[in-house]
Amino acid sequence: MKIEGKVWKFGNDVDTDVIIPARYLNTSEPADLAEHCMEDADAEFSSKVSLGDIIVGGKNFGCGSSREHAPISIKASGVSCVIAESFARIFYRNSFNTGLPIFESKEASKKISAGDKISVDVESGTIENLTKKEQYKSQPIPPFMQNLIDSGGLMNYVKSKIS
Repeated sequence: MKIEGKVWKFGNDVDTDVIIPARYLNTSEPADLAEHCMEDADAEFSSKVSLGDIIVGGKNFGCGSSREHAPISIKASGVSCVIAESFARIFYRNSFNTGLPIFESKEASKKISAGDKISVDVESGTIENLTKKEQYKSQPIPPFMQNLIDSGGLMNYVKSKIS
């Protein structure tokens, strides 16, 4: 499976309060959260992002509080995946639990620019920068974690197993 989209670039230590500000946590409705995704970093993000676009961040993406609202807001905004040099561990786990694919790649994080068009081969972990004609490596998503994504997250996965 390949994911392809335009890049939105963010820096290091993007915390969950930047991804979805705490003032909007009075709902857990994905569409409502999507309206405010990344607004403290880019006030127009939710109105400019397109279905399939990709977020690229730096070190420690998703640090801060352990809210699942952060990956839910990213996924609901139409973003197809997140690539970063590294992820906060709780964000990493919450992403898979909510069905948001994420990839760690120091090289991709450093070399990809905002607006680049990239393609991610989920099975091999290969990230191709179609704009710059470059390739970068990340670890492919392990099969169990891919099952979570394919199911739309942990809850849907569990429901399918017990029914």
